[in-house]
Amino acid sequence: MFSFRFIYIFSYNLFQFCGHTWILANTIARFLTFGKDALADTFYSVGFVMSLCQLVSILELFHIADGIEKTRLLPRFVQVVEKNLLLILVIIMEEMQSKTVVCVQFLLWNILDLLRYPHELLCVMDATYVSLRWLRYTLWIPLYILSVINEGVTIYQVLSYIEPIASQSSSLNSTEATHSHLSFLLVIYLPVLALGASVTVWQLLKERQHHQEKWNKKIKTE
Repeated sequence: MFSFRFIYIFSYNLFQFCGHTWILANTIARFLTFGKDALADTFYSVGFVMSLCQLVSILELFHIADGIEKTRLLPRFVQVVEKNLLLILVIIMEEMQSKTVVCVQFLLWNILDLLRYPHELLCVMDATYVSLRWLRYTLWIPLYILSVINEGVTIYQVLSYIEPIASQSSSLNSTEATHSHLSFLLVIYLPVLALGASVTVWQLLKERQHHQEKWNKKIKTE
């Protein structure tokens, strides 16, 4: 007899896995069909599903706080916040939605999540594979670093759109004032993003070491 917690966490991870699989499959299929022209249309084709998956990922913070998921809260909090903030920014800045950097960001996010959610599904079922565990806790880290670097590039490109608008007039109207405030916030956010990512990578390395030691002890006992 399965408990409600088991059914819930299994359904959640399955939902995320299916959602990101659909996004990645859709992106690859469009690229194979339309070539480079598909890059500019990535956000319009998969943006809604991506936004839904990232919005729902906020639940993971409650999973960790409630003990449903056994992992560190800080790295997951940083990852969830940075993804949702960037998505909101891209949604607001329509000029960015057709940029290649957004397509690359979606691709990196999907690869990261498709390394994590299958592993989480197997953990729920008390089954795991060495290769998948290695991918989850080793390959995941450099890919996450690349993702954060691409996020920084995306924000830099957003600034290149905002700053000319904000500096067009000395007496700012409401729209220009909004752009000016947003530009200031993004300039502050860039070092915060770098700091948060550094702390997250450090925590992830500790988590990887913990799981590696746990796995080594299991092998020795067997």
